[in-house]
Amino acid sequence: MKKEIKNLLKAKNILPKKRLGQNFLISEKVLEKIIAAAQLKPEDTILEIGPGIGILTKEIAQKAKKVIAVEKDLRMIDILKENLKDFQNVEIINEDILKLREEQWPQENYKLVANLPYYITAPVIRMFLESAHPPKLMVLMVQKEVGQRICAKPPRMSKLAVFCQFFGKPEIIDIVSKKSFWPQPKVDSAIIKIVPHQSPLSSQLHQRFIKIVKAGFSHPRKQLVKNLFLNLNLSRQSVERWLLKNNIQPSQRAETLSLNDWLNLTLHS
Repeated sequence: MKKEIKNLLKAKNILPKKRLGQNFLISEKVLEKIIAAAQLKPEDTILEIGPGIGILTKEIAQKAKKVIAVEKDLRMIDILKENLKDFQNVEIINEDILKLREEQWPQENYKLVANLPYYITAPVIRMFLESAHPPKLMVLMVQKEVGQRICAKPPRMSKLAVFCQFFGKPEIIDIVSKKSFWPQPKVDSAIIKIVPHQSPLSSQLHQRFIKIVKAGFSHPRKQLVKNLFLNLNLSRQSVERWLLKNNIQPSQRAETLSLNDWLNLTLHS
């Protein structure tokens, strides 16, 4: 697979761009694990982010009804079109996923598959989980550390972990060695699966939840009481009472709170 990728890029006089996080998957085993995690069915529509030269896209297209492949790098588009010319069920879009209009997404019952560069991982995950049309399943290749952060439990929670676990159920499927890519990145990766679910809160409380979590994590190393009273325009005394009422010590840090703690703070504020 590595030789095939190198030859294709060489023929087009293309070098992988580090700033776009272009590390091409060269492991058949990892490819199979991604496909298995996506639980592909003949009626599925798949939105694939960063298809590169289309190796994973081909595998998906053989098993799904339709694939919408969104590739930012214009240099890859000709290769994609050439590699996927035999598949009538693949639509290729040359666009930055973060700039893709929501009406260009599948509007119902779709799955998201992506190999995400580090710098867009959190924005992409939040964009889809918080959208009016979230996917029914997300299978993502992310940096190992990011995958662990998303699936973390107290006392190692992060803002990203709270949001991901609020909007869905994340799990690590497998850890992927950096040797599974070319060019080889500096760190290992993880395949994660997120199954989105509906917000447990009303629209108004939903917005309050997001506001409280953002305030709590505004300075992750500071005590929770300080972050909340400074960012929510409340007195220190009222925040202390609020926290204690919800069995949370004012001296705790945001990373020590569970998702239920944040939900309780929202419901009893």
